[in-house]
Amino acid sequence: MTHLPRITAGRRRARLVRRHLLTPAARVDGAHEVADALIGLHATDPATVFLAAAARMRAPTPDAIDQALYARQSGVPVLERIRCMRRTMFVVPERLAPAVLSATAQNTDRLRAEAMDKLNQALGWDLRHYTAVQRDTLAALAERGAATAAQLAADVPALREQLVVFPGKSYESRQRAASTVLGVLAAEGHIRRARPAGSWTSAQFRWTPAQPLPAVPITEARATLARHYLAAYGPATADDVKWWTGWNLTDTRKAIAATGAQAVELDEGTGYLLPEDLEELEELGELEDLGDLGDPEGLESLAPVAPHASGAVLLPGLDPTPMGWRHRHWYLEPAHTAALFDRNGNIGPTVWWGGRIIGAWAQHADGHINHHLLTDAPAAARAAVDEEIGRLTAFLSTTRVTPAYRTPLERRLAVGGPD
Repeated sequence: MTHLPRITAGRRRARLVRRHLLTPAARVDGAHEVADALIGLHATDPATVFLAAAARMRAPTPDAIDQALYARQSGVPVLERIRCMRRTMFVVPERLAPAVLSATAQNTDRLRAEAMDKLNQALGWDLRHYTAVQRDTLAALAERGAATAAQLAADVPALREQLVVFPGKSYESRQRAASTVLGVLAAEGHIRRARPAGSWTSAQFRWTPAQPLPAVPITEARATLARHYLAAYGPATADDVKWWTGWNLTDTRKAIAATGAQAVELDEGTGYLLPEDLEELEELGELEDLGDLGDPEGLESLAPVAPHASGAVLLPGLDPTPMGWRHRHWYLEPAHTAALFDRNGNIGPTVWWGGRIIGAWAQHADGHINHHLLTDAPAAARAAVDEEIGRLTAFLSTTRVTPAYRTPLERRLAVGGPD
């Protein structure tokens, strides 16, 4: 009887440290290399992009990361800010952006129809008026080169009209038509977000004209994204891939099969790993084979775990590493979930050691980095955390950062809770 190769939680963490650049020895020079290693960086909170990149760079500065995000120079790799996995904003490498967008994009025809219907019901806009507003908006943006939504609304009066969103709900609010019009233009690829009006923590982005990204056949695009996900996050279950991409189960299974991934045994059940990565793990002695069912020991080790350099790292809220899997118990104690996540499943700032979450951190109003360890840690880990706090403090300098999504432990630490 054939049994699947087994990968333990410890060995997954060892691989995670290397693949996600979570140790000083694995750090890279630029933000583009960080995004490439992780497929992309969560960008719903602007500060996450900078902090996630800085945590994995050898000598990070806000200016260097800013250049990677916004400087458009011939021959220099750039990062594209797009709405993709689970309708979430990400910053992804330019070379991957077309496949990522094609694999995850919303139906833009339906999006436009929904926007027109909303504006028609709320403001009485018809197709002719909607089309004219889009045309005037693009003309105003071309004239300015780059502009905030408020600046465009000053040029195009229709964008200033207000509509009620979520009527009748406790969170009912009013928003300008600009939000809907610009959202559709961005989804269609006619505009993109440029440098914010303010510091690197600002959420008030400027918009600039853009050319739609090349379309990639959806089957090819999904296979490409699945392959890159398994390279960066594998071994992972089909449930992990489904959750991370936002696909349905049928599309997820087809995409995994198209990669030629090898099935492996994880604590959660069947996982998948690219063939070349399976070979690498075998060479490093990081696999265990399921022993004969008659063997009372159950497992037979092929070789000792290859040594890897442990390291501490302070990751921001919504960092792609802790948000990369649906099943997280192999790097996060379930008992700590309530303290580290908000009610919508968004993770706050975390402290890592050896591929495992061991605590949380927050910045106090005076700039001090306050942290709390949720588990006993060796002296080496505590010293490494202190060193990382020093690195982060130097990177932030006079900047103050408050996560877009506040979590229970982060809130306590931000006002001087346990340190």
